[in-house]
Amino acid sequence: MLGLFKAYLNANLPQVQSFHPFFNEALAKMLKAGGKHFRAQLLLSVVNAKQPALVERALKIALAIELIHTYSLIHDDLPAMDNADFRRGELTLHKAYDETTAILVGDALNTEAFLLLSEAEFEDELKIKLVKSLAFNAGLKGMVIGQAMDCFFEDKKLDLQELEFLHTHKTAKLIAASLQMGALICKLDTKECEELYTLGLDIGLLFQINDDILDATSTKELAGKPTNHDTHKNSFVNLLSLEGALKAKDELSTKCFTSFQTLDKNLALSLKTLVQTYL
Repeated sequence: MLGLFKAYLNANLPQVQSFHPFFNEALAKMLKAGGKHFRAQLLLSVVNAKQPALVERALKIALAIELIHTYSLIHDDLPAMDNADFRRGELTLHKAYDETTAILVGDALNTEAFLLLSEAEFEDELKIKLVKSLAFNAGLKGMVIGQAMDCFFEDKKLDLQELEFLHTHKTAKLIAASLQMGALICKLDTKECEELYTLGLDIGLLFQINDDILDATSTKELAGKPTNHDTHKNSFVNLLSLEGALKAKDELSTKCFTSFQTLDKNLALSLKTLVQTYL
């Protein structure tokens, strides 16, 4: 799935006809810089396991999710937020170009994602469901309020329940939406869609805990972005200690892998392998 998606991404990079000297280059820069494409792979894994004939049509939906995720990273790195110099081993857009370009590229990727959903080769009823899922989980009731809380509560200690709320919204909901949207494409029943969404929330928190651990233990060269960067943030390491975060990771990992056993064999194997690859 990763190779298939990367080929599709590179063949369908967003661009616009204009006489701006570098905007198309900036649009593509962070998309071409790599990344795990984890959310796109989650969606495609569901479709490949349940309705493999729909994978080709699902690539556009996976790309929409990737555009949303990349926009969120570009804005997260801005001076007004994390003020980061590097992302995916490359200069962040406001460093490579300027802050105006970074803001507008993020805006463009965000809105382009919904244009892709509107153009997908699915019936209108399904496209509306896909738009609703992505907008809900990436927008006000998901990633946006999570990011707002992350920024506002810097240097203000949250308790564990509050921290989980923050990162469920900032990180986990878009991961859960990726599984949910794959399930919607395959027309799985309501119960299966809800189960995959709930599993996605757990996977999302698991990846956030792992990311916090990597920030505390990895190097900039290995991570492709600044490390030891969360000292002012509400991270699982800062709240629980490194030992506590490692324990929480193990417990949540066990919960996720137990949940995989309730899925059909092909989907369980696909998701298990994907999660193990990036932990």
